[in-house]
Amino acid sequence: MNLVEATKIFIREKFYGEGSGHDWGHIQRVYHTSLQLLEREPNPGANRRVIELAALLHDIADWKFSNGDDEAGSRAAEIWLKSQDTDQKTMDHVCRIISHLSFKGAGIPTPMQTREGKIVQDADRLDAIGAIGIARAFAYGGFKKRAMFDPEIIPKEHHTAEGYKREQSTTVNHFFEKLLLLKDRMNTEAGKALAEERHQFMILFLNQFFKESDAALSWHAKALLMFKNE
Repeated sequence: MNLVEATKIFIREKFYGEGSGHDWGHIQRVYHTSLQLLEREPNPGANRRVIELAALLHDIADWKFSNGDDEAGSRAAEIWLKSQDTDQKTMDHVCRIISHLSFKGAGIPTPMQTREGKIVQDADRLDAIGAIGIARAFAYGGFKKRAMFDPEIIPKEHHTAEGYKREQSTTVNHFFEKLLLLKDRMNTEAGKALAEERHQFMILFLNQFFKESDAALSWHAKALLMFKNE
């Protein structure tokens, strides 16, 4: 069995049925979207195996479930890859992608240095927006016992990664603090094109949410106008 197939089995067993929105379904989608982005923007220098492995392993030990440790994921991925006798160059590249993949706050840049990293980062962020992104946001909010919405709690623009990690806000605020910002953080042209439709769907959802929750005059509903007019 080759390394990619072995990794699929390993990750599926680890994440199947996970309830926070970071489950095997999420990982599968990131994997397939990564390959879709690679196909849409073929690059002779891109390493398909690195993309596949990074997509499959990107949430192996996410900081959200590892006491805020940004390096937990890359360490866990390295342990797995070493157990499979992976060559050092591939292992270093995959672990570097995982280490720099996550969103860390509105005011924190998270640039990727390699084509492979840019593709996997876009695929992960695409799964955080649109209809699936909305479902995942509320699944994670419930998992963390967060309130869905409170019109009195205003979203924050985080300028440090630690501030972003410590924040205990509402799920709706998460749209303003992260999800609505992702469209403009895509690396690839294909990723940008896919993000546009999903971004607009989130705006439609939030607009309806505010109507139904009698919050049409809240700060949130007014702020949404800014995203509508982008």
